[in-house]
Amino acid sequence: MSQVLAYIGLGSNLQDPLDQVSRALGALSRLPDSRCLARSSLYASPPMGPPDQPDYINAVACLETGLSPHDLLDALQAIEQDHGRVRDGASRWGPRTLDLDILLYGDQVIHDPGLRVPHGGLHERPFVLYPLAEIAPAELLVPGMGALSELLSRCPREGLRRLESQA
Repeated sequence: MSQVLAYIGLGSNLQDPLDQVSRALGALSRLPDSRCLARSSLYASPPMGPPDQPDYINAVACLETGLSPHDLLDALQAIEQDHGRVRDGASRWGPRTLDLDILLYGDQVIHDPGLRVPHGGLHERPFVLYPLAEIAPAELLVPGMGALSELLSRCPREGLRRLESQA
């Protein structure tokens, strides 16, 4: 399979979230037939779900990968498990040690039971859009949603705080 640019969203709010996201970025760079081309700054953001949980640490990484979308998803879920992620289905937006999402996979649109690309909430989540904008071209088109620059203009920062610059 030829190489594709995939953007991966990272988030954590349990068990030293800064370390969780930093270690996950390292794990992404070790995926087979893939290399990490760029990573955003780290950001802190309020939780989307129940308010009685810690703030999240978020980032976005750009991978050049030969993995299929489903193989990439499997690899991301294995990284989550290595970081103590438990998928119990009980709390959709509850606290977690690590959350890795395929935001974009080239220009593909995928609507499978276990995988939706572009990620469904991408266009309305500042903790995804602002880190993505650091490493993606402003003219990037998000299939079915529009240009990244337009999405940003309609998405206020809502408590999003940048913690450190790109590495």
